[in-house]
Amino acid sequence: MEKKLGYYSVFASLATSIVVMLVFYVLAAAKARVNPLYTEVDVYAGMAYVFILSMIVSASVWPGIIEKKFMKK
Repeated sequence: MEKKLGYYSVFASLATSIVVMLVFYVLAAAKARVNPLYTEVDVYAGMAYVFILSMIVSASVWPGIIEKKFMKK
């Protein structure tokens, strides 16, 4: 069971990071359409940056949450 907890936290971290990255993309693309100062490269680089940062944060948050949920007996 301990090995599966690691997989669950990795999948939860990936899912969270992808959702946060997509929210960033929608907001950044809307801003880039209004302001020509921002290019598509800026938006894509920002997506990569947000994905990496959210993976770092969610990788430290999700294991504790999942462990509490599954070890609750």
